[in-house]
Amino acid sequence: MTNIVNYTTNNPTNNPTSIIKKNPGICGGNARIRDTRIPVWSLVSFRQQGAPDEEILRNYPGLTQEDLQAAWSYYNQHREEIDCVIDDDDEDDKVKL
Repeated sequence: MTNIVNYTTNNPTNNPTSIIKKNPGICGGNARIRDTRIPVWSLVSFRQQGAPDEEILRNYPGLTQEDLQAAWSYYNQHREEIDCVIDDDDEDDKVKL
């Protein structure tokens, strides 16, 4: 049985939009933006390294400011989950060195 989770936010027209999605078979089950393979944790990690939203949007031209706002909101509500994934990724990078 597949467990798919969609988190919705209100866009400027107040229509609920599924921006953050989780699906066990995509991106390791981590929260991601819409139907992309861009995980929330990677965007948060870039932001923690000092990248402003404008730079992130340049590097990911398929994303919108609304996508980033949803990512930051998701992070604020699920900080422990995202921080754990970032920590695990940092540990993986150290092992590869």
